[in-house]
Amino acid sequence: MKGKIVVVTGAASGIGAAICQRFGRGNAKIALLDMNEEALNAQTGMLQAQGQEAFPIVCDVTREESCARAMEDVIQRYGGIDVLVNCAGTTLRAPFTDCTVSVLRKIMDVNFFGYVNCTKAALPSLMERKGSIVAVSSIAGFAPVLGRTGYCASKHALHGLFNTLRAELKDAGVHVMIVCPGFTKTNLQSRALAGNGGPAAIARTQYGKESSPDIVAEAVYDGVVSRKRWVVLTAVGKISRLLFTLSPALYDWMMIRNLKKSKEES
Repeated sequence: MKGKIVVVTGAASGIGAAICQRFGRGNAKIALLDMNEEALNAQTGMLQAQGQEAFPIVCDVTREESCARAMEDVIQRYGGIDVLVNCAGTTLRAPFTDCTVSVLRKIMDVNFFGYVNCTKAALPSLMERKGSIVAVSSIAGFAPVLGRTGYCASKHALHGLFNTLRAELKDAGVHVMIVCPGFTKTNLQSRALAGNGGPAAIARTQYGKESSPDIVAEAVYDGVVSRKRWVVLTAVGKISRLLFTLSPALYDWMMIRNLKKSKEES
């Protein structure tokens, strides 16, 4: 990754920040994109203090023009884009019956169309340089999670988009990788939305041990270097994927049973 130009969305905190740190240690040049200007500048300062090349850009991934302008800024500064890591996201904890359509649209705007906007804007340069596109998804992208209909829908949509895009870009030499972390310790959950758009009142259910952003970042870095198609982290994630593929009914039964058990223990 030495000298490669890496663009990371959602770069100001959590998994995105850890990914910036890891690629920075690989001597890549990092363009950090996020809406939170204060946190963005703080992360950029940390990278620069470590002697790493970093360039902050305030960007709203839900706005196509903001994403296009951000990619233009990166190309003007560095000459192109070698790796795009789509990581900006939000989450929703509410059953479908409690969700307004506007909140479901908001989740799709960030988690799906945010990836669409950034990928579309960066794609000409990525094709020219035979680069990599990374979509940071979730276990919820291939298996349902109770009370997370909007979130699961956004992640399932990502899989449809990027699995198809991989095939479309094969002859162009562009690498496309989907990354599915398990439960990861970040501040994303503190910003979870309720079905009416307010702060979520439902506690997050968790299965297995919580991972760290650094572990996810290491897997992303290794996956880009190795040009992997898929990276599924944690034992729970791998078992969930296999179980839902082989026996969806059994998966549903176990998910409902575990949810009831966690409610009883809380």
